[in-house]
Order: sequence, then structure tokens, then C-alpha cells
Amino acid sequence: MTRRDALKTLTAAGASGFPHIGKAQHDRPNILFIMTDDQRWDAMSCAGNQILKTPNMDRLAEGGVRFTEGFVTNSLCAPSRGTILTGLYSHAHGVTTNAGGPPADSHMIYNYRRGGRTISDRLNLNSSSVLRSNVATFPMLLQRAGYHTAMVGKWHLKSNPKGYDHWAILPGQGRYHDPQMIVNSGPVQFRGYVDDVIGDQCLEVLKTRPRDRPFCVQMQFKAPHRAWFPAKRHETVYEDIEIPEPPTFHVSLDDRPFAVRNTDMQIGDMPDFFERGAPRGLSPEEKKRRNFQIFLKNYYRTILGVDDNVGRVLDYLDESGLAENTLLIYTGDNGFFLGELGMFDKRLMYEPSIRVPMLARYPACIRPGQVDSDHMVLNNDVCHTILDYAGVRRPRAMEGHGESWREIFEGDAPHWRKSWMYEYFEYPGYHCVGQLRGVRTNRWKFTHYLQEPQGFELFDLENDPLEMNNLYDDPAQQARAAEMRNELERMRDELGDDRSADGQPLPDCGRRRMKEM
Repeated sequence: MTRRDALKTLTAAGASGFPHIGKAQHDRPNILFIMTDDQRWDAMSCAGNQILKTPNMDRLAEGGVRFTEGFVTNSLCAPSRGTILTGLYSHAHGVTTNAGGPPADSHMIYNYRRGGRTISDRLNLNSSSVLRSNVATFPMLLQRAGYHTAMVGKWHLKSNPKGYDHWAILPGQGRYHDPQMIVNSGPVQFRGYVDDVIGDQCLEVLKTRPRDRPFCVQMQFKAPHRAWFPAKRHETVYEDIEIPEPPTFHVSLDDRPFAVRNTDMQIGDMPDFFERGAPRGLSPEEKKRRNFQIFLKNYYRTILGVDDNVGRVLDYLDESGLAENTLLIYTGDNGFFLGELGMFDKRLMYEPSIRVPMLARYPACIRPGQVDSDHMVLNNDVCHTILDYAGVRRPRAMEGHGESWREIFEGDAPHWRKSWMYEYFEYPGYHCVGQLRGVRTNRWKFTHYLQEPQGFELFDLENDPLEMNNLYDDPAQQARAAEMRNELERMRDELGDDRSADGQPLPDCGRRRMKEM
């Protein structure tokens, strides 16, 4: 089946659509989707950060809603981006790893009726790095519905951009300074700071867009991804302060499952620019403290560049009269450890890794100044929400994988999700994190580390928000543990996740030189 035929099939199959499509809407909204790379939920001042000041993110939050319970269902860049584009879990859209591997559908056929899939015995379960060719994305569907579509910034998928009238993307990770971009298939060299360039490109698209069609623009920043090089104007911010270490910075991992102890994500082992200029003879503890200060200050400094450019775009929307009828969604592709458990990076199912900023503004339809702590919302929901407001029926394959936030905004969400599934499949890969699955409710979290030696964790987030007390083997919690395991299996069946672990035992990673990914 060709991509064009698949799109026709998917569009025709969406008979159930959304419950809100029939409601009167005078104009189809413009769509502006903004995403950062590795920004965790509290890395903005509107979320309570006492050091990082982000007036433009705050301005966006004040104009709409800030979800405090925003999550990703796979805390890894490419799988999360695939989920945002398709509204599907990563096992369904095919991107389960950041790098390497053949096309996801080379030995696989997606089963739209069940929402599951058929797997050949030859399939390498850990090699998928591109979207399946028979899966539709929201830009493809919006373009087909008459939207002018554009993508600028960090793409970070092996799949070529499809469904865009214009695109200007960073190759791979891209560079922080003087980045090269691929503009509609051709390389172009830019001068300046990468996120300023992305801001320039977004404004250029907005200013030159066709005036007879609504637009959908994705502005996707590089920051705050490793190696955290800030713009020159921000290089000395925070120079004279010491950032407090998180409460679990010095916590031992000895009582954690082997899959956690074995990861290669300790701040004390960070290479990059941290060792350059370091005093000689530092103890491991001194090096860990030094790395934390350098890393976190530069992480925050890069976010300042994002905030500057968010402000430029918000100003343009206001000045051009576009703000009222533009649905703007802001999020990150995954969370990030900022010293919790002594770690950096993401991947694991702990809260710092899976929680992301999630903001939405649409003055024509969303009441401003809301802080929503009642609903768990997912990166899966972004695609569903965009299609709903654009009046485009979702493909049947998306059903059950996400929901539109419109029912929340309109006060009609009595049956909103009570649980959701987490999955991570990149192994072997960077940072030596094994495959895992889990399920989270408003209060409880269950994690199953799939590879030998297998491990299990059960946390009561209400009484243990720092996830310090694993209750899985507590005799008093055996019924709860069984309930959570059953819920995970129920969701796997409902979502068509019939993957099994590849059987590889986890090797002892030791302490290796970590590479950028």
C-alpha cells in the first residue's frame, strides 16, 4: 500500500471520529506546536522554579492552561516525537529507538482493526527507528484537509518529514552555534545561535504563509539537550549562585533493581566539558558536586534562549491579530533527571524522567489562567487534540491511544483516564538502560524491568513522591501489586502491545565514557 492509499484508508476509516467535531466552530484554528528537547516539567518559573525565570512560558501559561500532570509514554526523544505526530504508543507507530535499524515496517504489518500488529519471526524488536509507512501523522492529515503546514527546528527522526509544505530541520542533533539546516531537502548554513535561528525561521514561515488557509507550524527547539551550550548573552547568568542539590542527590542505589543500578547515568561520571579546567585531585564526591553545578547552570541557560524566542513568536501572534484563533501547545519530548538519585538523562520511569511541561492556549475557546492538577495528560493526546480542534477525523487506528483535551477544556471529561502505560525498548543503547514497562495511576506506579535479572517496583506516590520506598515485596501490598500487574496486562492487550523482551540478559555496564544521545 502506498502512503497516499494509506492516508485515504485511514481517513475513511475514522467513522467514529471525535464527539466534538459536529459542534459549531466559526473558523478552523491555526495551530502552533512548540517543543523543547529534554525540558522537564518544572524547568520554568510558572511551575515553581525559584532559579530559572521564564517570563514568556509564564505568559503562555497565564493565557491558557498549565497541566501539572503531563507525561510521556516513552521517555526517549525519537519515540516520543513519533507519538506526538501520530497519537500512538511507540510500539504501534514503530519508532522504539533513537538510532539505527531498518524501516519499522520492513517485517511488520499493522493491524488497524485490533490496534495491534503481526510480527515476523525475523523482526529485531529493538531496531525500529522510523515511522511505519502506513501510519498517518497530524501534519499529513491537516495538509490533506487544506492547512498550510510547516516544520522548523529539531526533527530527530530517521523518517523524512512528510505532510509539510515547508520544512527546515537540523540534521541529527544539530549544533548550538552556527547550525546547518536542511531546508526542503537542501543544506543551508546559518550563522548565530541555534534556537534564535529556529525562532527566525518560525517567524519567516508565519509572515510568508498563504493568507487564504489556516496554518499548522511546528517550532521545535534544540535546547536544553546535551551538551548545553548557551547563547553568548546568557553565558554568565547564575555565575555567582550555587544551585541547591535535590534531596535524593546522594541517595544510594544499592536497594534498587539491578536494571537501575546498572545504568550509566551518574552525574559524577559525566565527561564532555566538565573535566576541562577541573582542579586536579578532586575526590569522586567533589567531582560529582562540581559537575552538577556546571551541568545544571548550563541546562538552565539554554532554556533562557528558548524563552526569548517563545516571546518573539507570541509578540508576532499578538501584533498580527492571530493570537485569538491560534491553538498553541507547548511541551517537551521527555523529562530529565536533574540530580535526582545522582542522575542525569531520562529513559527510566521515575517522575523526573516522565513528567514534562504541558501548556495550551486558545483564547477563542480556552479560559485563561487555569492550572489543571486533576487530569493526567499524555504526549499521545497532542495529535488527538489538534485533529479535534481542526475538525479532522482521527484514523480508527488512533482509538484508545490518546484523547482530545477539548473535553477537559469544555468541562465534560467525567471518564478521563485513571491509568496509563509506559514503555521503553531501546536496548542495547546509550546509558545501558534495559527494556521496561509500567503503569501509573494518580497514586500508584508499577514498573517491570523486563530483562534478566528482572526487577519490579511499586511506589505509593501520594505518601512517597520521591519514590524512595519500593513496596513491591511488602506483604501488605501484594494485592495492590497484583492489581497493578493486571492493569498493565489489560492495557497491553487493549493497545495491541504483544512485544516480548528479547531475552538478552543485561551485562554489567560498569562505568563507561558516556556518548551524546
